[in-house]
Amino acid sequence: MTGERRPTRHIVVMGVSGAGKTTVARGISELTGLRFAEADEFHSAANVAQMRAGIPLDDAQRWPWLRALAGWMADRHAEGVSTILTCSALKRSYRDVLRQGPPEVEFLHLDGAAELIQDRLRQRVGHYMPASLFDSQRAILEHLDPDEAGVVLEVAASPADLVAAAISRLDLPLRAAVGGR
Repeated sequence: MTGERRPTRHIVVMGVSGAGKTTVARGISELTGLRFAEADEFHSAANVAQMRAGIPLDDAQRWPWLRALAGWMADRHAEGVSTILTCSALKRSYRDVLRQGPPEVEFLHLDGAAELIQDRLRQRVGHYMPASLFDSQRAILEHLDPDEAGVVLEVAASPADLVAAAISRLDLPLRAAVGGR
């Protein structure tokens, strides 16, 4: 039939800074063809400057950013395009805003030992989010509730293993091989 659209999928890779959201989301995107977006790129210059200065955002500063992310997913849904988006999505209320975009949003929570993630943050270069904000993120983190669609993966695994586990656990189809038989 012509004009029928395949159902779209919208995955938000969530967790504290340094959990590996971007690495895992990009890996999933490459293997599945889901359209990738980095939530950090949706922040206003003022928000970035504030975080760079080591001052956490308050909820009032986050709402417009979260609504923009939900809108981006909704627009892709309207185009028939599935997405994978990185976003800390630390609180249930933040995830509720993201769910106001497309009809369904699934979450992939990358979680793990604070020491491991802090070590990664200390080694990271070129990112505006300083390691000093890690504790504020951990303090507000609300884990997925049983009624929220999603899975939790332990970040101690290698990036390749996390990507493979996410694709399997979320039952995401792999992209057709380009130039294959």
